[in-house]
Amino acid sequence: MALKQEPFTRYNDEKVADTFTVKLNEAERSQFEKAKRIIEQKKDSTALKQLAWIGTKVLLEEKTEFILATVFKNKRKNARIGIIEFDD
Repeated sequence: MALKQEPFTRYNDEKVADTFTVKLNEAERSQFEKAKRIIEQKKDSTALKQLAWIGTKVLLEEKTEFILATVFKNKRKNARIGIIEFDD
């Protein structure tokens, strides 16, 4: 005897996907399309995942952390002594 299941009902709660929606303006979409061509990925979702992983790897590199730390340290020092020569 087979159990009858209702359509469109989740029976296994362990399989929960984490999803979100991203809205892009024209400039962001244009940049995204250029990035998709560079990584040779046509699918938006896959391209977004791959670009996120690339960005994560770059941000977590030791040299990138050093550069960011230096920039933020300079910004903090400049604000403390009143130097506002650089616009955000």
